Amino acid sequence: MQFTHEHEQIRDTLKRYIDEHINPYVDEWEAAEIFPAHEVFKGLGKLGLLGLTKPEEFGGMGLDYSYSVLMAETLGHIHCGGVPMAIGVQTDMCTPALARYGSDELRRQFLAPAIAGDMVGCIGVSEPGAGSDVAGIKSVARKDGDDYVISGQKMWITNSLQADWMCMLVNTGEGPVHKNKSLIMVPMRDGPNGQLTKGIEIAGKIKKIGMNSSDTGLIYFDEVRVPQRYLIGQEGAGFVYQMQQFQEERLWGAASSIVAFDNAIEWTVEWAQQRKMFGATLADQQWVQFKLAEVKTEVECLRSLIYQACEKYVAGQDVLEMASMAKLKAGRLGRLVPDTCMQFWGGMGYTWENKVARMYRDTRLAGIAGGADEVMLGIIAKTMGVAKRPEK
Repeated sequence: MQFTHEHEQIRDTLKRYIDEHINPYVDEWEAAEIFPAHEVFKGLGKLGLLGLTKPEEFGGMGLDYSYSVLMAETLGHIHCGGVPMAIGVQTDMCTPALARYGSDELRRQFLAPAIAGDMVGCIGVSEPGAGSDVAGIKSVARKDGDDYVISGQKMWITNSLQADWMCMLVNTGEGPVHKNKSLIMVPMRDGPNGQLTKGIEIAGKIKKIGMNSSDTGLIYFDEVRVPQRYLIGQEGAGFVYQMQQFQEERLWGAASSIVAFDNAIEWTVEWAQQRKMFGATLADQQWVQFKLAEVKTEVECLRSLIYQACEKYVAGQDVLEMASMAKLKAGRLGRLVPDTCMQFWGGMGYTWENKVARMYRDTRLAGIAGGADEVMLGIIAKTMGVAKRPEK
């Protein structure tokens, strides 16, 4: 995949914004365990970076998916994992189905402000008893007059403590589990930083071992009323829509790790060239040279896989298998690369402030969130014809 001059202009613009408005504050946000999403998103929105692939009539730029991959990759320059993940939720996880299947009214009300950075969105799929098993969700929406009345719980929801709206997957029928779900837009507040919608309770902020600057919540819904016109697309098609969103989410997640891995290797090379031991530098040790060469090679393989999948996706081909492979590989490298690098930092690598140590904590999530490694393996096995697909 070749990036054009237009791609590089966007990369440079985003990199400047990161250097000026994000990285100087990352340590502060990590300590606070939250970052000012509305402020950061508004800055990105003014630069047109929150709607690269979204329709122009709602404030987007109407570009192809290669620009999402470029943006995800560039966000790897941020010195933590939580802020890039939060941005990715806004651009490539909670908005694709809305942009693709939402009515013009919904897109004006929710998508346009998200692209402008005036609203923060979140995606409500996972629940206390259903994470990677999306078909197992229990939240329900029953009809009452012209409204849906929603009850249930959503857990592990990124951006949810600050979100203005949620793209929520709920059960809207009693049929087969793959055909009884719908995506519904649920206003979380009565305005930016306003009061929570009646019936919504933020039950708690989840304290994680990493991704500290990203706010993650457990949300209760008790008879929450939303108009039936807030349904995205067709009722009962939510599972299919969410699976489509997952393809973009998983490719985005894999792409967002590439530069972060590159940086960890580069930081470690610089450290190894300075660190003296046994009369030489650490970088003079052949074992160190070979291990860093190995992980760099692995990262380049991941980059090639992502770029190939992106090319196929832009061409309109199904990339379920390749997106799953990229997600799987990124999750595994998220354990291998920072672990390998941190070993060479010795005691300095075991300090909380060390950037490689932060990556060690943050990237562990990649093999869990958005579908665990084992789910990716199951998908790949099915596309290979090795495992049986479930009966329709």
